[in-house]
Amino acid sequence: MADDNKENAPAKRAPDIAGRVASFDGVEIFYQWWEGKQSLRPVVLCHGFVADANGNWVMPGIVAGLVAQGHSVLAMDARGHGQSDKPHEPECYGESKMAQDLKVLLDELQIAEIDLVGYSMGAVVSLIFASQYPCVRRLVIGGVGYAVVELGGVDTRALSNGLLVEALLEDDPSKITDKDAAGFRAFADALKADRKALAAQAQSMNNQAIALGNIDCPTLLLAGDKDHLAQRPDVLQKAIARSELSVIDGDHLSILGHPEFQSELLSFLES
Repeated sequence: MADDNKENAPAKRAPDIAGRVASFDGVEIFYQWWEGKQSLRPVVLCHGFVADANGNWVMPGIVAGLVAQGHSVLAMDARGHGQSDKPHEPECYGESKMAQDLKVLLDELQIAEIDLVGYSMGAVVSLIFASQYPCVRRLVIGGVGYAVVELGGVDTRALSNGLLVEALLEDDPSKITDKDAAGFRAFADALKADRKALAAQAQSMNNQAIALGNIDCPTLLLAGDKDHLAQRPDVLQKAIARSELSVIDGDHLSILGHPEFQSELLSFLES
């Protein structure tokens, strides 16, 4: 495919700034910044499990779409993922710690107000953050459903974290029998991810109630109609006071690349 293809070029845009910040416990978090016309209130992006900011947000063209609309964009790689540090101890992980990482990053960059977008694991991070800090003007959540209300996080009934840990640590992937666990393992292998770090996060997924009633900003929930990890998103929508729900054609791995995901996101941030 030609390098000068105008339709694809924006998705390949390099960040204007990339750096690392030492978080509250010394774990270093990698972040990227794309400068837009609106730099005082950037859009902050939190990616899903196994992925990183590039995979979830840059490659599907979401960053390019946001910058084209005038937004500055800040995306961090969660601990254990991408170019951030990858300790192997489960006590270093959990979405609450990732929410603390985000607070440290915003303080370091002296950012007082944000629009926050999170997907799957990053959705849980974003909900925890928005429930604790009033600096979120608008919130967009994708890839989760009623399990956030009932379990405090991603749906471990649809895919047990025990099976996920076993799949990530299995030497021979052909022995993995659970389809979803095998999919995450294949994804991790494709990215050459640190599987021990991912297994540590899988052991530490948030299972504490999130104070969803504290979230007072306008919120958009986006869920794939075939995403069994985001079942009954209407239950989550009812638990967040100023929220609306949009169901998109697709499953857990595909909706980030669906044009409707980006159009719904951009429209909501501008409304």
